Amino acid sequence: MRFILLFFTLLVCFPFEAQKEKDTQENIFSSRRFTLATTGVGLISIGSIYGLQKVWYAEENQSSFHLFNDSKNWMQMDKMGHAFTVYQLTRSMKHLYNWTGLNHKKSLYTAVSISMGYLTAIEILDGFSEDWGFSMSDLAFNTLGMGLFIFQDHYFSSQIFKPKFSFHQTRFAALRPDVLGSNPIEALLKDYNGQTYWLSFSPGQLGVKQWPNWLMLSLGHSIRGRLKGDANSFGGVDSHRELILSLDIDLSQINVKSKFLKGFLEALNTLKLPFPSILFSNGKIIARPLYF
Repeated sequence: MRFILLFFTLLVCFPFEAQKEKDTQENIFSSRRFTLATTGVGLISIGSIYGLQKVWYAEENQSSFHLFNDSKNWMQMDKMGHAFTVYQLTRSMKHLYNWTGLNHKKSLYTAVSISMGYLTAIEILDGFSEDWGFSMSDLAFNTLGMGLFIFQDHYFSSQIFKPKFSFHQTRFAALRPDVLGSNPIEALLKDYNGQTYWLSFSPGQLGVKQWPNWLMLSLGHSIRGRLKGDANSFGGVDSHRELILSLDIDLSQINVKSKFLKGFLEALNTLKLPFPSILFSNGKIIARPLYF
């Protein structure tokens, strides 16, 4: 849940990305911008961790630092949330430090250090929680999200494979509202059954000339019927995975002159747009005219 909250915080920040790297790579380094960016990141990071400590961890019993194996909980949906969040945080920090005038390599290293350092700090706080603990699988998926960004930056010089997120309300939250959310906002944060994590890409950006660059294929992963993190069946309800094939639109391919509008489209581009989809669910193939 904390990582979905962080993600929506990033959505608010994306419209204020002043420029893309191609607009800033020839700019002279600005110490004023660097100081402003670093101070802002530092204050937000420290403030959010302090807030988590007071709001989230204050309700948890504390213990000595220990490990916790939750790799099979929620059919790895929370792990995908980790990878997604680290990817988006790295991307946001990369844009921010490009804006300061840092060269490509330095802005990448700075972005990676901030995103991994921040998420690792949260994992360490988990390590002192009696009911949780430091999760090596969380760390692994954090690294996966960071690695996806670095790999594409190195081999493609752009982000062709874009992680995205979507949500739809389900009937399962009402069965365990204390765990899955008692209202739509809580369900958005807690009900993994309604969350879908996607990987969208355009074959046109990979060299397929007949395919428009703005039209994307999208592969999604979700779950259905999961009421308890570590139980395949609970309360008479069985759970299973769902794999989804759909289409999407790459909003970054839309040419706009306004920097604010371009940043706003970048924010929306982290969300998967509703499209007709094919679901592979519990051994069945299901067509949906519109999937959120």
